[in-house]
Amino acid sequence: MPLADALLELQELTERLRRDCPWDREQTERTIVPHTVGEAYEVAEAVERGDDDKLADELGDLLFQVYFLSLLLAERGEADLERVARGIHAKLVARHPHVFGDVEARTAARVRENWEQIKREQERREGIFHDVPGNLPGLIYARKVQRRAAAVGFEYPDPAGALADLDDELRELKEALAAAGDTAPETEPDREVAGEVGDVLFAAVNVARHLNVDPELALRTVSDRFMTRVERAEELAAAEGRSWPELPLEDQDRYYDRAKEALR
Repeated sequence: MPLADALLELQELTERLRRDCPWDREQTERTIVPHTVGEAYEVAEAVERGDDDKLADELGDLLFQVYFLSLLLAERGEADLERVARGIHAKLVARHPHVFGDVEARTAARVRENWEQIKREQERREGIFHDVPGNLPGLIYARKVQRRAAAVGFEYPDPAGALADLDDELRELKEALAAAGDTAPETEPDREVAGEVGDVLFAAVNVARHLNVDPELALRTVSDRFMTRVERAEELAAAEGRSWPELPLEDQDRYYDRAKEALR
């Protein structure tokens, strides 16, 4: 089978690199994992941009990370790629009783409910937030915490409730800002203001979750869009002999609006 051949060839290549390449020989799980995380983000970026060729390339990079980390486990006699593959196969079968058993789940929401219930039972979780990784990026961490709470029914029933909560948090932030006054640049923020900013961000993640929007990807997308617009605004200013950093804010805003129109 072509697929089996390709996967076996990648395994053999991974083993040879580990054996013959000085760099690969020195790697450990701790040195490899940052690359693994980076590759996962590059996969996400390719998806967000709709670049199928890039996606296929980045998936290959991520697949190699799985092979390499599995090989490190095999070297210690703890596990290997076969165990990793069989483990995820068994887990997926067990968590899809509506496919492989007689449980009924006609909607994606019901599948999600079953999934969370099965995880709680199989993993014998102690408490609602058991085993939430603390090293996740902030937005992903917040979404995971909220999902765990939602799994036991503690959440707003619809986006309207989440939006109302966001409005309340924004109001409280404005009140905290009014009480604290101006904050000088490069100084420690007012603790009350910092707390309210955190509440606003947490509430915004909750809104995104209710709308099936990944907050991490959404923020990255809008950040990239902002950079593109500012760079185009700078180009427009330069074409008229003006230096972007020296422009007053009002003129920068006008060039920024022109850049938005040009990039539509």
